[in-house]
Amino acid sequence: MKVLTGSQMMELDRRAQELGLDVLVLMENAGRSVAQAIVERALNPSLSLEGGGRRKRPRVVVVAGKGNNGGDGLVAARHLLNLGAEVKVFILAERGQGQLSPPAERNAAILEKAGAAVEYLPDEAGLANLAAALERADIVVDALLGLGIAGPVRGYYARAIDLINAAGAFVVAVDLPSGLEAETGRVEGPCVRARLTVTMGLPKLGLLLYPGREFVGELVVGEVGYPRGLVEGFDSKLELIDRELVASPLPRRRPYSHKGDYGRIFVLAGSRGYTGAAALAAEAALRAGAGLVTLGIPASLNPILEEKLTEVITRPLPEVDGSLAFAALGEIEESLKPQDVLALGPGLSRHPETARLVKELIKRVGLPAVVDADGLNNLSDEPEAIREAKAPLVLTPHPGELSRLNKKAIAEIEADRVGAARAFAKEYNVILVLKGVPTVVATPDGRCYINSTGNSGLASGGSGDVLTGLIAGFLGQGLEPWQAAVCGVYLHGLTADRLKPETGERAMIAGDLLKKLPQVLKEFE
Repeated sequence: MKVLTGSQMMELDRRAQELGLDVLVLMENAGRSVAQAIVERALNPSLSLEGGGRRKRPRVVVVAGKGNNGGDGLVAARHLLNLGAEVKVFILAERGQGQLSPPAERNAAILEKAGAAVEYLPDEAGLANLAAALERADIVVDALLGLGIAGPVRGYYARAIDLINAAGAFVVAVDLPSGLEAETGRVEGPCVRARLTVTMGLPKLGLLLYPGREFVGELVVGEVGYPRGLVEGFDSKLELIDRELVASPLPRRRPYSHKGDYGRIFVLAGSRGYTGAAALAAEAALRAGAGLVTLGIPASLNPILEEKLTEVITRPLPEVDGSLAFAALGEIEESLKPQDVLALGPGLSRHPETARLVKELIKRVGLPAVVDADGLNNLSDEPEAIREAKAPLVLTPHPGELSRLNKKAIAEIEADRVGAARAFAKEYNVILVLKGVPTVVATPDGRCYINSTGNSGLASGGSGDVLTGLIAGFLGQGLEPWQAAVCGVYLHGLTADRLKPETGERAMIAGDLLKKLPQVLKEFE
């Protein structure tokens, strides 16, 4: 699903109107989508929109602003009123002074004629009535501000936001929580903290990036009726990684096949004290569906990893002080000849000889490679080696590792995850997986994919090693590097989401991901 910035969304809306779609039609569809989402997600068993007096009527307070975002909220109020809810509407403007946008003015008039309780609040003096209504509300609809906000909300709108957050009701934001910048996800002042956000047409970038994402709650994309051809033809290089994007390229198993059909993966990983990283990456490649996985490790670790891993072939290699020695280069090159993919880095250490080995391998190896952890750290003093790679590279840094590669502060990277990932992918001609919240996958041509799965349970040692193995496994089964990265990132996060009800986020560990992966992957068969 495409992701747009706030300015792109306004341009899409303008083009839709140029095609002849009346703004009132778009507003009607938007408001209906909000009402439908409220019925489906915001009502609990003690509240009902059904008649017959079996349950109490839910009390809904709609807080609307002057623009078309407010108009969407007014349409939602009318539909909820028709379904039997007790609806009270507050419009933060002066009645009859031309302060509302024409479509919002039209819907306000319709709403009043339909018998809704509508109160105009031209200044802060009227907020006492709003506060009293919010205290009684079961559901609050935030339709104060739309896409155009930049900077902190001020004046009595800011006070209204504070009242909404203090209400204790189920808060539903129309399009995006008021106070959140659609372009960046920045929150520079008061911001509505929603439990549900119904965004219109397509997701906006600011809804997916922190800190804004923290205020969104559950995100639902509402249908407003944009022509499919218009949306598909709109130029956006941002895309949400969702189930639909992953399900299509995910490799299928053929009835008549053998292990060689599903990829031979060579994992080069591990050092003294870091056998777990090597084992997790290798087993994850198998769980992704790879036909054969070989693990290259310092020779002294071989007995440990033969004990840990039953299905993985181990290849003991020359070492120095428990880390891979540069002298292993020839044996590694010979071992790679029958392989399809190299996974490089988990737990390797930063021993000087290992660092020299990594740089030389990057320059020499003609296989697609997934590079993570110490594979990246050992390139930090010579990132130019990345440009010399003879085959596609997928790099999977967290912000600290990317900071060591691009020499930018972690805070600068986190402030613009999409921009940082895009810039590095383009400069070094790689697929870049910038891990974090959210994880983003960037390609050299400027495309960027933003992940929709995952939780803080992944903030645990070893989870990145599992991701490395997953991407390598998918790459070995014939996916394009960007597809392997997108599938790996999504399924890695989805597995954590499936685990959350069982383990919670605090107790989740990387080994849990490996145990849960078969069940998650089965959902796609």
